[in-house]
Amino acid sequence: MQDRSHLPTEQRLPESMDLDSISIDQAVAVMNQQDALATAAVAAVRPAVVQAITLVTAALSSGGRLFYVGAGTSGRLGVLDASECPPTFRSDPQMVQGVIAGGDAAMFRAQEGAEDRAQDGAAAMDARKIGQGDVVCGIAAGGTTPYVHGALRRARELGARTIFLTCVDGVANEPAVDVVIRPLTGPEVLTGSTRLKAGTATKLVLNQITTVAMVQLGKCYENLMVDLSATNEKLWDRGARIVSTITALPKPEALELLRLAEGHVKVAVVMHARKVGPGEARTLLEQAGGRLRQAIQ
Repeated sequence: MQDRSHLPTEQRLPESMDLDSISIDQAVAVMNQQDALATAAVAAVRPAVVQAITLVTAALSSGGRLFYVGAGTSGRLGVLDASECPPTFRSDPQMVQGVIAGGDAAMFRAQEGAEDRAQDGAAAMDARKIGQGDVVCGIAAGGTTPYVHGALRRARELGARTIFLTCVDGVANEPAVDVVIRPLTGPEVLTGSTRLKAGTATKLVLNQITTVAMVQLGKCYENLMVDLSATNEKLWDRGARIVSTITALPKPEALELLRLAEGHVKVAVVMHARKVGPGEARTLLEQAGGRLRQAIQ
């Protein structure tokens, strides 16, 4: 059994030593204070995050895929970020994928033993036919998860670019990767519970990776979510407001335009700006590489 007691994420936090005896208000105040440190830790590793986004953008723009691989909280956060990409950016569900130790069942009920088998992580890479055009981002808050190490090593053997996101300094036998992102969040309010600060830092980094990469792929105009897919009432409302904002049309007219564009915001905007039908608007967008700014100019 590997001794992990030396890891910062396993240490006791002096500020929360009396967690079981302080008031609810005091406990929340301690957590607020520590959560702020997670944000600072992420800011401190910005150059590494930029490197990672550069790799991901290059891969996705060339038809490659991004895989998040993790166990427990780390795996769930990867799956969450991946699952949010299609509705937010109208991306192919295959473009960004989450892989969690223990499979789908682990999303809803802990499968703790699943993270101990490096060979399972490697097998997951083989099953997804990882190749040279892909990027694999392994996530392990405490840095030692065998499943993640196995996945990263196998992905590298298969020619993929690799990223390691961890909240501790280098550990023994850490896999070689292209980019390491280390937001050092330190001890948790509840000792060893890396779903807290480490989880918060992880979510922040994943937000940055996919959001900025998708913006680089042309899935944003100004700061508007123009590539969303209007698939429910909330998104139809948001889409109509975005079309109205860009075109200055009254919202009812913007909604009608969006309906003609079959819920595709960028198509609706190009239809208005270039005075064309939906088919020609799609062609103009394709010629502009999906970038709305170029298509309407």
